[in-house]
Amino acid sequence: MSFGQGGPQWGSGGSGSQPPQWGSQTPDWAALAEASQARNRRRRWLLVGGGALATIAVGAAVAVAVVSADGGSEQAANRPSSELPATADIPSDPAGTGPSFAETSAPPPLDPKEFISSATKDTAPLAPDLLFPGTRLTMGETVYKKGELASTKRCATAAQGTLGPILTKNDCTRLMRVTYSKDGIAVTVGVAVFDTEAKALKAKNDADKQSVVQSLAGSGVPDFCSSAICRSTTNSYGRYAYFTVAGFTGGKDVTQKDTAVFTTGDDLAEFTFRQIRRRGEAQASAEANQ
Repeated sequence: MSFGQGGPQWGSGGSGSQPPQWGSQTPDWAALAEASQARNRRRRWLLVGGGALATIAVGAAVAVAVVSADGGSEQAANRPSSELPATADIPSDPAGTGPSFAETSAPPPLDPKEFISSATKDTAPLAPDLLFPGTRLTMGETVYKKGELASTKRCATAAQGTLGPILTKNDCTRLMRVTYSKDGIAVTVGVAVFDTEAKALKAKNDADKQSVVQSLAGSGVPDFCSSAICRSTTNSYGRYAYFTVAGFTGGKDVTQKDTAVFTTGDDLAEFTFRQIRRRGEAQASAEANQ
């Protein structure tokens, strides 16, 4: 038998010139290990790089969020009031459970003049000693001594000149008088009472220079202003008209230079006005406290 025929031909050239490698050749373990290590290093770098990028991305996102939040707050703080939410946008209490209070208002104060403007409301006791109490009157630094008191329902009998008819025409119901004096000067105050303020005002407006209350002497004050020229005044408040006549107790006429007489008459007229007003205040206070 011949082994040289029928088999493959091995020669020095051609595609099949390289002899096959059989299992008898040993692998290069060092090269394989180095290649494996290189692959592992590349894998680690990829993992590390990816983590760093992820961290950077998260950090940037947080930073953007913080900046966005701060910027929004700053913009809201600096935003004009017209751009801020209106109060209507604030949720209200739909159930109405909040406290509620009934509307209250204090009653208007009582007007003291109303109580002295008509006989229907001016019902407090009235007498000369109630309107002019005490034995002396102090006005500023001046002290006047009180003299005689008088009261009558026949008003014209305590008046002189044109005053009597005026009081009668306007239905005067009462005329009270009181006299005060100091240093030879005396003054009589006459307070005429009417049913209404309108009648008192009419009596005041009807009075002229000849409308004079009759002077009242007595209680240490001699006769005065019965024949001499004296100074007189006329006024009204509420349903009261009040008159003064002032002069010298020695019978001397009063002239424009006698300022002490003018001051005496003005002091008593002012005191009379205050007393009438206090009468209204007292009745208004009593009414309010009921």
